Amino acid sequence: MRKKLQDRVASFQDAKRIKEQGLYPYFRSISSAQDTEVIIDGKEVLMFGSNSYLGLTNHPKIKEAAQKAIEKYGTGCAGSRFLNGTLDIHLELEQRLAAYVDKPAAVLFSTGFQVNLGVISCLLDRNDYLILDEYDHASIIDGSRLSFSRSIKYAHNDMNDLRAKLSRLPEDAAKLIVSDGIFSMEGDMVNLPEMVKIADEFGANIMMDDAHSLGVIGFNGAGTASHFNLTKEVDLIMSTFSKSLASLGGFIAADEDTIEFIKHRARSLMFSASMTPASVASVLAALDIIESEPERIDKLWANTNYAKKLLLEAGFEIGHPESPILPIYIRDNAKTFIITNILQENGIFVNPVVSPAVPSDASLIRFSLMATHTFEQIERAIDKLKLAFKAASVDLVKASI
Repeated sequence: MRKKLQDRVASFQDAKRIKEQGLYPYFRSISSAQDTEVIIDGKEVLMFGSNSYLGLTNHPKIKEAAQKAIEKYGTGCAGSRFLNGTLDIHLELEQRLAAYVDKPAAVLFSTGFQVNLGVISCLLDRNDYLILDEYDHASIIDGSRLSFSRSIKYAHNDMNDLRAKLSRLPEDAAKLIVSDGIFSMEGDMVNLPEMVKIADEFGANIMMDDAHSLGVIGFNGAGTASHFNLTKEVDLIMSTFSKSLASLGGFIAADEDTIEFIKHRARSLMFSASMTPASVASVLAALDIIESEPERIDKLWANTNYAKKLLLEAGFEIGHPESPILPIYIRDNAKTFIITNILQENGIFVNPVVSPAVPSDASLIRFSLMATHTFEQIERAIDKLKLAFKAASVDLVKASI
């Protein structure tokens, strides 16, 4: 007699059907460094699906820093930060990050996902409320599921709906609004100024997820709160190191009391092995480069604006992005896979975003820029996009700039 678990996993056929059609776009094997060009199946492919916004993942200074850290500390910490896994460079990085985002204190986690799992789940109690944007990252949603508090979603970036939801909550309850700074698929930015006004009105706190904002916006890339000059009004700032900071891990920054509480209550911190020495050293080196080479952020935005201009001139529907993440809407799951495959065959790597991540009629290609892209690479990619849309019989809607 078959067991229920085997029945459940055997019934999952979605990936198999896409593979049988030759359109499976996931787990593509890259045999080179993450750069503007990568090697897939022995061929050079232009990378427009990376989160390495500043193009630092292959930087020689960062690789050298990682190698030196391994030589001094070894390859791992063999324990959690809570017990035997705290190195002096962990403390150094926490101080650097707190200063970078202009908060009194910070603490490191092993991944950005674990930051949201641990922080969101530990801060509130049963009679408190989490208020989430409906497009928040999956790690925020999963953190809310682990929390004893009650979770409420408001319509994406809709401050009127946020106000309405907050107005119905008890005055004496703790309320934490958690939002992406830059939304990872649509590329738009949170309306933080209005959010701050509403939070003040209803006595709510704000936590900002700067995974896609750090190194991209704000003073020297310090993130969303810095961008709007509202750092003091935002209570908690988190980010990951796997994007602009060219490593692996994450952090949360806040006042000293909040960080002390998180260090002794966040289970994903207390019961996970700490960041490896090489990962910590890589982030420290990345911060050095960001601070000494601010022109990298300027180049990232020059590339973003140029790509956006060309896409609009060609008639692609891209919504209203305010970041290096440019969503190119196809609004059909099957054709999104087809276009992704055509682009791959023609040397362009992009990421498809389909249901259930978004509704099928909102499916898109996520086209993301790096500071190290050249204008010629951007032009080549957009020319291939035009051909792919034509081959898949997807019409371009002429848009005005």
